[in-house]
Amino acid sequence: MAKKLLFIILLLAVASGASAQKKRPWCKPFYDAEPYHFGFAFSLGQMSFSISHSDEFNLLDTVYSVEYSGGALFGASMVFNLKLADNWDLRTLPGLAFSQRTLTYLLDDELVEPDKALRSHNMKIETTLLQFPTLIKYRSTRESNYRPYIYWGLNPVVDLAARKRVKPEERPKIRLKKFDVYAEIGIGLDNYLKYFKYSTELKFSYGLLDMVKQDGTEYTRAYRRLGSKMVTLVLCFE
Repeated sequence: MAKKLLFIILLLAVASGASAQKKRPWCKPFYDAEPYHFGFAFSLGQMSFSISHSDEFNLLDTVYSVEYSGGALFGASMVFNLKLADNWDLRTLPGLAFSQRTLTYLLDDELVEPDKALRSHNMKIETTLLQFPTLIKYRSTRESNYRPYIYWGLNPVVDLAARKRVKPEERPKIRLKKFDVYAEIGIGLDNYLKYFKYSTELKFSYGLLDMVKQDGTEYTRAYRRLGSKMVTLVLCFE
């Protein structure tokens, strides 16, 4: 997924660079002189887990292994951009993102049913993130109607689905904590058009906190740390 997103943004960069070589007149030549801008953004990507097993993992009676699979990520946000200097901006993009991931447990029920082989149990982990990223953006010198940039920062999030009631048919199922903070870094390309500017970005996000909510069962004792990570393609309009 990450390779596909990187290919898309590189393709857009090459296409913009090729069109810039035709020496078209500058669109919105004084746009970057303005102190602040507003806009909106849409995101598409993948969200997955980062798992570190606990020291007692190999001593558990029922949980034999734990694997995960990522899920598609969709999001929308507002864009607030404040100019700090000629090449530096401060950005915040409050918004919502939605995803669903899967934890697959391989369980050994030999103590309960001696004749039964290992079985798998899937836990669908739904996520609704209320995000508040605050980012520092560094832009290179503008060339014609495009301007590449890099950014980094922190993204505090609230998972609105963390307290969703677990249905009886979903049990057993672990629960995640409500709050997390992501370290984020990304690259992008500003494209200046006649009436507005749009940007394409490739962003990498890594959750800094342990998200598993310990409940004393083997399903949570299996983890030393259960973190989140995301790879996202973002399209901004300002």
